[in-house]
Amino acid sequence: MTLPLFLAAAVEAHAHTAEPGLVDKFGLDWKYVAIQTFSFLIVLAVLYKFGIKPTIAAMEERAVKIGAGLKYAEEMQAKLAAAQQESAALVKKSQTEATRIIDDARKSAKDFADKQQAEAIARAADTATKAQQAIELEHKKMLADARAEIARLVVITTERVLAKKLTDADRTSYNEAASRELTSV
Repeated sequence: MTLPLFLAAAVEAHAHTAEPGLVDKFGLDWKYVAIQTFSFLIVLAVLYKFGIKPTIAAMEERAVKIGAGLKYAEEMQAKLAAAQQESAALVKKSQTEATRIIDDARKSAKDFADKQQAEAIARAADTATKAQQAIELEHKKMLADARAEIARLVVITTERVLAKKLTDADRTSYNEAASRELTSV
């Protein structure tokens, strides 16, 4: 803030008075100005070599790293998006496969249950048929046994009744008639 004021005062003072030159007024010696300029250039060269140049190199290196990091981040975002799409596709495929497996299992279970039911019905029908056949055989055997027993009893009874009063010819005809009657039952 003092420099602008100083310059403004110098310009104003120079406008009001015609004083000797700036160099005379401030007592500038060209030899000192040259030495100071040379010193400034040395300081500038040292600052440039050890301060500005490494700083610029570090900034460029950092800019390259930042660029590489941004590129890597973009690649990772692209890979992440691809992985998410692949994951979604795998989830959808897995859900479809799971649904298919469940449907197959249900169908297999239904087929197995139907097969078991058909086999049970067939076994029940076979058992019922065998039982019916066994009942019919038992019934025929009982009838045959009953017929044989009745015939035996009739023959014995008839023999006892007829033994006393009938002749052999009458007995034979009665026996044959009883046998015919029993066979028809």
